[in-house]
Amino acid sequence: MRSTIKATLAAVVLAMSLVGTAVAGPFEDGFAAFGRGDYATALRLYRPLADQGNAVAQTMLGHMYGNGWGVPKDDAQAVKWYRLAADQGNAAAQAWLGGMYGNGLGVPQDDAQAVKWFRLAADRGNADAQYNLGLMYSVGWGVPQDDAQAVIWYRLAADQGNADAQNNLGSMYRNGKGVPQDYAQAVKWFRLAADQGNADAQTRLGLEYRIGEGVPQDYAQAVKWFRLAADRGYADGQYNLGTMYYFGQGVPQNYGKCRLNCLTDALRRPGYPLH
Repeated sequence: MRSTIKATLAAVVLAMSLVGTAVAGPFEDGFAAFGRGDYATALRLYRPLADQGNAVAQTMLGHMYGNGWGVPKDDAQAVKWYRLAADQGNAAAQAWLGGMYGNGLGVPQDDAQAVKWFRLAADRGNADAQYNLGLMYSVGWGVPQDDAQAVIWYRLAADQGNADAQNNLGSMYRNGKGVPQDYAQAVKWFRLAADQGNADAQTRLGLEYRIGEGVPQDYAQAVKWFRLAADRGYADGQYNLGTMYYFGQGVPQNYGKCRLNCLTDALRRPGYPLH
């Protein structure tokens, strides 16, 4: 999967605030139905608005087809509705359409098209699109690889609270990519993402405490963050928690718990040797 676009209720609530008063009632009713899982009613209310050209309703239909909510899952239909809304300048639809191109869902996979739509949405301030555009620059998908550009877009998204962008920005600071290496800044961004429940950031923050980079070395804090990631089923968090038990760092030494966590991690990795 090339990129990460997430539909959130907060984004839908924001979209509702942009709906004209003439359609606010039906849209609000559709949103209420959507929120309680009554997708059939939501679809019945959204479709006439979408057919009339309402970009927010079109975006919602895209979500419903893309996820199989109230209709059979149909990526091509999702793309159709996202495109109609995106062509009207709806930033959320543009971001989602970029994700469909990036992942080859409903359309042939096309990084250049993904970048096009991410950029349009990112320029409108969409944090998910800014994160994804940063990812494209970081890896070199659809654009020349450029760490400095990646940092610019990650920061814009991170400043809006996007946890994935905060985590990636922390990694850029830790590794000195696109910015001077700065462990304190890395810890700052890892912590912001970790506090939102990002398991990779929790693991990275645990590693910083274990090593003592950007923070004083503190095995108890390392264990705390590894455990939070492990409890989310995150393999790297489970593995690192296991090694803390193995060495007795921040926890009493316990080879049984070490093996449990390390095996749990190993079983998630195809081809990983079990000894």
